[in-house]
Amino acid sequence: MWSAAVCCVLLQALLQPGAGLNVCTSGSAASCEECLLIHPSCAWCAQEVFGRDRTLTSRCDLLQNLQKKNCEKRFIEYSTSHVQVLKNIPLSSKRAGSVWDHVVQVSPQKISLNLRPGHQAQFSLQVRQVEDYPVDLYYLMDLSLSMKDDLETIRNLGTKLALEMGKLTSNFRLGFGSFVDKNMSPFSYTAPKYQENPCNGYKLFPNCVPTFGFRHILPLTDQVDRFNQEVQKQMVSRNRDAPEGGFDAILQAAVCEDKIGWRKEAYHLLVFATDDVPHLALDGRLGGLVQPHDGRCHLDDQNEYSASTKMDYPSLALLGEKLAENNIFLIFAVTKRHYVIYKNLTALIPGTTVEILDQDSKNVIQLIVTAYSNIRSKVELTTSDPPEDISLSFTATCQDGQPLPGLRKCADLKIGDTVSFDVSVETRSCPSNNPKQSFTIKPVGFEDRLEVAVAYECDCGCSRDAQTNSSVCSSIGTYTCGTCHCEPGYLGARCECQEGDASSMAVSACRESEGKQLCSGRGECSCNQCLCYESEFGKFYGSFCECDDFSCARHKGILCSGHGECHCGQCKCHSGYIGDNCNCSTETASCIADDGTMCSGRGQCVCGRCQCTEPGAFGDTCEKCPTCPDACGTKRDCIECRLFGSGRLAENQTCQRLCKDQILTVETLKTDEPGTVLCLYKTQEDCVMKFTYTEHASGQSVLEALKEPECGGGGPDALMVLLAVVGSILLVGVVLLAIWKLVITVHDRREFARFQSARSRARYEMASNPLYKQPVSTHCLETDFNMYGKSYNGGFH
Repeated sequence: MWSAAVCCVLLQALLQPGAGLNVCTSGSAASCEECLLIHPSCAWCAQEVFGRDRTLTSRCDLLQNLQKKNCEKRFIEYSTSHVQVLKNIPLSSKRAGSVWDHVVQVSPQKISLNLRPGHQAQFSLQVRQVEDYPVDLYYLMDLSLSMKDDLETIRNLGTKLALEMGKLTSNFRLGFGSFVDKNMSPFSYTAPKYQENPCNGYKLFPNCVPTFGFRHILPLTDQVDRFNQEVQKQMVSRNRDAPEGGFDAILQAAVCEDKIGWRKEAYHLLVFATDDVPHLALDGRLGGLVQPHDGRCHLDDQNEYSASTKMDYPSLALLGEKLAENNIFLIFAVTKRHYVIYKNLTALIPGTTVEILDQDSKNVIQLIVTAYSNIRSKVELTTSDPPEDISLSFTATCQDGQPLPGLRKCADLKIGDTVSFDVSVETRSCPSNNPKQSFTIKPVGFEDRLEVAVAYECDCGCSRDAQTNSSVCSSIGTYTCGTCHCEPGYLGARCECQEGDASSMAVSACRESEGKQLCSGRGECSCNQCLCYESEFGKFYGSFCECDDFSCARHKGILCSGHGECHCGQCKCHSGYIGDNCNCSTETASCIADDGTMCSGRGQCVCGRCQCTEPGAFGDTCEKCPTCPDACGTKRDCIECRLFGSGRLAENQTCQRLCKDQILTVETLKTDEPGTVLCLYKTQEDCVMKFTYTEHASGQSVLEALKEPECGGGGPDALMVLLAVVGSILLVGVVLLAIWKLVITVHDRREFARFQSARSRARYEMASNPLYKQPVSTHCLETDFNMYGKSYNGGFH
């Protein structure tokens, strides 16, 4: 990803003149024509004396660079794309009387373009739909058997349609034609019994006319009664499969201009009414028709399509092409169940619309009026035969005045609205032999158009003045556009050297030492001397082009830090600066702290900046150091002078100059914050002054001090201390005696309880056996009595 980003930056730099690398000099153009092809910003200097001595100065460069190099303007070859308007009749608002020849709906009408490769030419085109424009409407009807009820509906169509269209135009003509399908298998019934009557044996409708492809019945006429008469004569026919041969009929109606009667100065509307889908190209191969349609008119003397059984159905591309050539708006009037199919076809055939036709065509008049209104409400540009090596881009500006880049269409227009289109034209190359070409731009369905003639700016004017065997080229070369093209075997800027002279000894004169490149790889060896190249980064110079003025050390991307000059790869620093890249200043004024010491005594001045050596010190002059041993002492002076007006800095000027930290007085100090240092000192009144010292992340020093020093009473009373100590000792002794007495009492009570228990057991043993008494037991009792009797004063009887 990083590599891709670098490539993008370099490419952008190459393509942007004046920024980064120079695309003109990096192209190594050897002739004026090659230079102009590199980039539209490149120019060529044809001046004979040009550039510095012993320097290969590129004649192909940016225009401003050539002027800086003292190339005279009359010798500079620099062309741009430009537009010339050849014919521009203003747009018409409406027809003038009954004359339509001078109605203009597109402006301008003719221009010429001179295109330089890579450079855009721009022009504008305006379109306005003129009011009350003539209309030619040709009604093309499907007369297959399923349309028999529709035929009944349109028998008086002419009168009604003329009445409605008369509200939109005062010059309306109407024509009529019909179609069925190719009269061949498998599209139609071909058995002998069906030749005269394809409906033979069909009980629902036993009589119909023979199958036909297309039949032109009535040329365009303003006599609408004739339309009614011809329609009333028609009868339906019958074909075999569901699709119809309507596309054959559409093509013939479009290309048979003379027989149909299309007028050049009118809108051409072709209404295609059907209730089924059409056959498309390659369907004819089912009947053995392998010949593609040739797009020509094939109406015979009877005005019937004579090639119906000879050629395939036309393709959508051919149909669209012929409709556009003859400026025909095609209106599909189809039943609802086939609407989506024909809607998709409108996207493939420019200038077509689709409307839903009722089953019996009773809405056909409203359908036509609606379709015509939709056609007049939009303008869409189309191009005819543009050259392959040019690209066109459009920007439409419709009635709201907002430019719409990439669009060549405006909709929702009213009659009389004017819309404009900005067109950009660019050629990518120069065609061979530099021929002149042309193309047209026109709104779909309009007769008016813009004719565009194209010429290419690929030749240099100086090339027409080429001099063969010129004395400038030692009479052995052709001088053209400031350079010599030497005859074979000769070389040099003026063809002054022969190739045989370039011996090893001569070549060594262009080499700094054995093993080094010729002219250090930065120039050409011509006639035993180095001619250095030019570079976008600077210049090469020296006997062997070994030096340059741009490969020295940089600091922050700046050559020699901007404080020196680059000479042959080394920085020559200006006064006051030292170092390999001249970034080290010898000045020390910026290292002097406010107290007059160098770096506050906590660092060294290096290259005009303090480098702090005391741990914890920072700041421009190392003036900040919360953890330094003398930090509290330094801030104490500021506390004394700012809060109490005392101390060694009590003088106002000294205090204000040296004590710039923020000092806040508080009731209670907070010492638990990170980086906070607690300082205290004893005042002259034997009080204690406390304050904290904090350095914030913003670099600001903040001192928080108590409002008043803390001052206590006299010293502690010695007698009270002695009494307290003695009392504490006595209290501890009494507590220990009480504890000892408690322990002895608890122990005696436990022993007495044990004695009572033993006595009870002895009485029980004597009472249990009165016949026998041990002598020992009596003695023991006396002994016990004597022993215990003394202690308890006759407790036993």
